[in-house]
Amino acid sequence: MAARPRDVRHRAREAALQILYQWEIGGTAIENAAATVLQLQWPDAEPPPAELSAFAASLARDTVERLAVIDPLIAETAERWRPERMAVIDRLILRMAVCEMLRRDGDAPAPVVINEALELARRFSTEDAVKFVNGMLDAIRKKLEGL
Repeated sequence: MAARPRDVRHRAREAALQILYQWEIGGTAIENAAATVLQLQWPDAEPPPAELSAFAASLARDTVERLAVIDPLIAETAERWRPERMAVIDRLILRMAVCEMLRRDGDAPAPVVINEALELARRFSTEDAVKFVNGMLDAIRKKLEGL
């Protein structure tokens, strides 16, 4: 049974988060992190669909390339709470979601991006993180709509 497009995109966002985590913690180049995650994620199974790999690598790469815009936006929204002081996984989820909202070619509306970020926070972080991510991304969405 073929995966539905939403499932593929959700899995791609999970893979992008894992790529960003490898990049952040491992201190490796984003392209190397992408290659490692996408090859090792499915070592005994068929390789991931090309759409998943392409979207995951692209989202991770764009997130890193746009940090000069993303981090100040997160910092000013968080007030007195710099991104580097946030839990690594929460910071990466925020960065990735903000990047996706900034993409002009993105086909996911902000509410979908926020919902996906909340699903990632539920899976990889804590319930408090879900509330934090929701509040942050909703405030950032409003700022971006005002631009």
